[in-house]
Amino acid sequence: MKRLGERIKRKRENLHLRLNELAKKVGISASAMSQIEKAKAFPSIVTLKSIADNLYTTVGELIGENETLTNNPLVKFSEKSFVEKNKSGASLFLLSKHENGKQMETFLVEFEEGADSKDIMKNHPGQEFCFVLNGEIEFTVDDKTYLLEKNDSFYFNSARYHSARNVSQTKAQIIWIVTPPEI
Repeated sequence: MKRLGERIKRKRENLHLRLNELAKKVGISASAMSQIEKAKAFPSIVTLKSIADNLYTTVGELIGENETLTNNPLVKFSEKSFVEKNKSGASLFLLSKHENGKQMETFLVEFEEGADSKDIMKNHPGQEFCFVLNGEIEFTVDDKTYLLEKNDSFYFNSARYHSARNVSQTKAQIIWIVTPPEI
């Protein structure tokens, strides 16, 4: 409960709102708001929702539902999350944690020999960046094809038609960064 009060106070101060201004907007007394910020009283869910709305945030953010992710941004390679595998043999792994407010998503894509990105890479508003870790990847954007080798990178507008295919004789891997997040 103490952390809730601290989060409310920090958000209020970041918006340059005085305690009594927020209290008035929420419809409670300045004394009650002070008690909430000092963790001496706990607001009802209706009051908490009103506080969140007036601080331009969510109840979840105020109660700290994403704090574990924010406070622990590390994802060990062994902890990467499997997302999906397509029919051709391309596997998608998430390299970051889920968190509200993310502005990009980071993936590892592993392509078996001859595998392509069908059903994994989709057209959408935004941008994408790829970095080849191993193998050779043939990238097509619209009707132009590029050959990327180990340590090559590729940046493009995701609204354009695009696809990737492993043209090497071994497994290929790329780091794939997508904005805005699609998952």
